[in-house]
Amino acid sequence: MKTIHSVTVMVLAMALIVACGKDEITDIQPVVDSGATDQTTIDDFSPDRTVYVTFSTSGNATVTGTSSNFNVTINGNGVTIANNGDDKVSYILSGSTSNGYFKLYSLRKQALYLNSVSITNPNGAAINIQGSADSLSKGKCAYVVLNGNSTLSDGTNYASTNSGEDEKGVFFSEGVLYFSGSGSLSVTAKGKSGIVTDDELYIQGGAITVSMTSVARVISGDTLKPACIRGKEAFGISGGALTVSSSGTGGKGITGDGTASFSGGTVTVNVTGSNFGSSGNGGGMGPGGGQSSNSGVPAKGIKFDGSIAFTGSDVSVSCSSHEGIESKGALTIAAGSVYSYSAADDAINASGDITITGGYVGAFSTSNDAIDANGDMHIQGGVVYAVTSAGGAEVALDANTEGGKKLYVEGGTLIVVGGMESGAQLTQSCYQASSLTGNVWYSITVGSNTYAFKTPNITTSGGGGHGPGGGGNRTLIVSGSSQPTVKSEVSVSGGTNYFGGTFNMGGTYSGGTNVSLGNYSGGNGGFGHK
Repeated sequence: MKTIHSVTVMVLAMALIVACGKDEITDIQPVVDSGATDQTTIDDFSPDRTVYVTFSTSGNATVTGTSSNFNVTINGNGVTIANNGDDKVSYILSGSTSNGYFKLYSLRKQALYLNSVSITNPNGAAINIQGSADSLSKGKCAYVVLNGNSTLSDGTNYASTNSGEDEKGVFFSEGVLYFSGSGSLSVTAKGKSGIVTDDELYIQGGAITVSMTSVARVISGDTLKPACIRGKEAFGISGGALTVSSSGTGGKGITGDGTASFSGGTVTVNVTGSNFGSSGNGGGMGPGGGQSSNSGVPAKGIKFDGSIAFTGSDVSVSCSSHEGIESKGALTIAAGSVYSYSAADDAINASGDITITGGYVGAFSTSNDAIDANGDMHIQGGVVYAVTSAGGAEVALDANTEGGKKLYVEGGTLIVVGGMESGAQLTQSCYQASSLTGNVWYSITVGSNTYAFKTPNITTSGGGGHGPGGGGNRTLIVSGSSQPTVKSEVSVSGGTNYFGGTFNMGGTYSGGTNVSLGNYSGGNGGFGHK
C-alpha cells in the first residue's frame, strides 16, 4: 500500500511541468507549496481594489475597476483578466450569460463574490482560475463568497481549452478554494466535473448544489474521471450545505487524492451511475479489499486516498454501483451523523483502521458488508446501526481477521443486523435476539436513552460470517453501556427520522413485545425470522 502524505506537510520542491490536455488523472502533477494549508476565512482578506464584472444577456460583458497592471480581454461575454501586479483584488461577478465565462490569471490571493450571477459556457469552464499568464505555477487561494442565487454550467465539449492548461470542470482553480456566504450556488456539469481544485477545497458556508451527468471516458489515452466535487490535496466542510448528485457512468460524488474532514454543515450525496470499464465490485475481505481494478472507474459516493474524519457534519450518502464511503487510509467518526447506503458494495470501507468514538452512524448494504475495515475496527462510543442483507460471507461489521486484525466492541450503543466478524473482542457485553421480524419498528433502551429502528425486509436465508458458525443476516445483535431492553413491533410517533427513515430519535414509542436477549460471544449462527 502506498503511503498517503498529509497535505499539511510543507512540500519544498521545484514545480514539474504539467502534462497538457489531461483531466483528473494526470501522471505528472506540479509539486508546490499550496500556500494555504491552515484554513482562513474571507474576514482575513483585505483587498487593495475591487473589480466589477457584469455579464449581459443582450450585449457584451463589462469590466470596471482595473488598472494598468491588468490585462483585460472581453470577447462577447467571455471575460479574461490577468492580474500582473501586486494587488489583492475582490472580483464582483453579476449578471447573466448563456455563452460566456470568467477566466482569471493571478498569483495573488483574491476574492470572488458571486452576486446572483448566472454563467453558462457551452465550450468549457464557467469559472477558471489559472496561475499567471506567463507561468503555469499555481496561484494563491481564492475566497468565493455566495450572495443571492448563482448558477454555473458547462457544455458537453470543452473545445476552447488552451493548450498547456487544465480546465477540469465547471468551476476550476489551480489554487485553494474557500466557499462561504449566505447565498446559494447551483452547478450543472455536463462535460467534465463540477467544482475542482488542484489544491485544497473548503466549504465554510453557503448552500452548494452540484448535479452531474458527465461520464467517465478515455480521451487521447487518458481516462477522464468526473466528480461533482474534487479537492485534490484536501477537502473540508465546516459549515453550509453541500448537495451533490451524479448520474453519469463512472461519476463520483466527492473525492480527492488527500485527506477529508467533515466537521460541520450538511452533506448529501446521491450517485446513481454505473461503473465505467472493469471496475466491478471491490469486495471487502482481506488486504486490499474494496479496491477496484485500475482499468475501470468505480462510481463511488465519497472516496479519498487519505484519511477521512467525521467530527460534526450531518452526512448522507446513497450509492447504486459501488462503495458509499471509502478511505484508502484510516476512517474515524467522532461526532455528527453519518449515513451510508450501498446497493452494490460496502456501505463504509477503509483500507486502514475504522474507529468510532461518537456521533450517530447508519450503514446499510444489500450486497456486501455494512462497515468494512481492512485494518482493525474499534467501536468505542456513539450509536451505530449496521445492516447487511447480502447473506453468504458478508457481515454487518467486518474487520480484517485474515490479516491478523480484529473487531473491538468497547463502548457505545450498537445495533447489528447481519452478524459480526468472528473472533471479535467484546470488552462491552453484546446480546443476541432469538428472532428477528423484518420490516417493523423496534425500540432499544440503554440507560435513560431510547431509540427506534426499523429492520430491513430480509427474505433470504441467513449465511455465515467469516469462520465457522459466523452470524448470518438473520441475526440481531445489540450492545450498550448497560444491558439494552428491546421491543419489537412498536408504534412510533413524533421525533426525527434518520438513516433513510430507518432510525428515530426523540419520538414516542408505545406498545410492542419484549424481545428475549441472550449473551452473544461471537460465532453464533443466525436465527430464523418472521
